[in-house]
Amino acid sequence: MIHPNVQEAVEFVRAKGIAGSFDAAIVLGTGLGSLADALTDTVSLPYADIPHFPKSGVSGHAGRLVAGMLEGRRVLLFQGRAHYYETGDAGAMRVPVAVVKELGVPLLVLTNAAGSVRAHIRPGSLVAISDHLNLSGTNPLLRDHTEQRFVSLTGAYDETSRGILQNAAAKAGIALPEGVYAWLSGPSFETPAEIRMVQTLGGDLVGMSTVPEVILARYYGLKVAAVSVVTNLAAGIEGASPSHQETKDTAAEASEKFKRLIRAFVAELSHV
Repeated sequence: MIHPNVQEAVEFVRAKGIAGSFDAAIVLGTGLGSLADALTDTVSLPYADIPHFPKSGVSGHAGRLVAGMLEGRRVLLFQGRAHYYETGDAGAMRVPVAVVKELGVPLLVLTNAAGSVRAHIRPGSLVAISDHLNLSGTNPLLRDHTEQRFVSLTGAYDETSRGILQNAAAKAGIALPEGVYAWLSGPSFETPAEIRMVQTLGGDLVGMSTVPEVILARYYGLKVAAVSVVTNLAAGIEGASPSHQETKDTAAEASEKFKRLIRAFVAELSHV
């Protein structure tokens, strides 16, 4: 049974013109929101206007829901997200992800700005996420008392969608290695010791988002694909000491390559 908060949000966005069928929904991470400028026939709603949507308070996140056409496909863009470190609630994105489900969108594409814990994965790179490590100590399904909460995360990052990402990268002439993303709570950056831990555990990337949305998407039966824009080397690697300004600046520099990849990916969806 649909939650009343989700029902209210869905009815609101439909009444405002965000209705019908979509091929994918895309959550845009820090510094990546300009993809919305490439859409045509757009309908845009501030999160603040949508009932029960979170209010993102992080610079680099516009906080808008945008529907429109991209490469001949209809897409739904989330310009920014709410983070666990803003709200203290790992399920802060539950209503937006549930809205994706209720609108009948089959695929949720998650993007983020991430730090690299491997020196050979340099700032400015794009990486397709193949799996994750939840090192935050929390979960967005806490306090859910249904049997549905016991979500399998084997194959959480849809293999077919990852293959489409690789085809799109090849057509766009973009290198796209795969990697494991480690979620730590933030908002402080990780210590060099924590980064060594992530390396030991098999992580390749580190960040403060995305994993809650993956868990929620699987909870709602959505397919997931995810891409990180590497904005910095993680703490202690080659003397790195990350900052949020560096994250925003590097994401902006890599945004053209990112947009080429996503446009090529969306175009490839027509062949599925």
